[in-house]
Amino acid sequence: MCGRYARSRPDDELVDLFDVGEVVGAPVPASYNIAPTQDVRVVLDRAPREDADGAATAGPTRQLRTVRWGLVPVWAKDARIGNRMVNARVETVTEKPAFKRAAAKRRLLVPADGYYEWEKREGRAQKVPHFLHAADGGVLAFAGLYELWPDPAKAEDDPDRWLWTFTILTTRAGDALGHIHDRTPVVVPDEMRDDWLDPALTDLDLVRQVLDALPEPRLVSHEVSTAVNSPRHDDPDLVQPVG
Repeated sequence: MCGRYARSRPDDELVDLFDVGEVVGAPVPASYNIAPTQDVRVVLDRAPREDADGAATAGPTRQLRTVRWGLVPVWAKDARIGNRMVNARVETVTEKPAFKRAAAKRRLLVPADGYYEWEKREGRAQKVPHFLHAADGGVLAFAGLYELWPDPAKAEDDPDRWLWTFTILTTRAGDALGHIHDRTPVVVPDEMRDDWLDPALTDLDLVRQVLDALPEPRLVSHEVSTAVNSPRHDDPDLVQPVG
């Protein structure tokens, strides 16, 4: 699974790395212990607007914007359902009602330095936290889905009526990471980011083909301090190896 991750890069660096054309909202500070229900920066391609004849007025716009972690489907009666939908299994994401509409039309990338996972180790009562990241220290791009939920408590013309939320896709961990946890975030390599974000890709069978073509992530890990166990702790030392 992915229940906690770190992102230190500022907006201007993410704009360059992900070829962003529009930044939406105020900058979000770096965080080394991002937890579900928090607002974080993501990258997505917004489909072009159409004119009265149904023709696109421009191409899609790649945005860096702030979205809350924990997907709230458009049909949900209560936004608290998002607390239970922080991850979506890649094996069933194009089939489950909660995710398949977003899989067809609303896909995004989550920039991250890496993520935390807890290993159950024999002889220790407390699980051991690890930080998993790219060997070269580069930015990872987790595959995700987003939804826009209309808050029934707000008026239709209220600019805050639409709640933007997202979920991170997970897959079965390979042998190199499986000893820590059996699930890992789906990582989209540089050369496949445009395919994943393409708003013209709406056929779920083709979306499944893109997912099936994603390579297994090549990550390294090291043990970190148990201070990461609490989201109240948030500083660069959290990602450093213990000892």
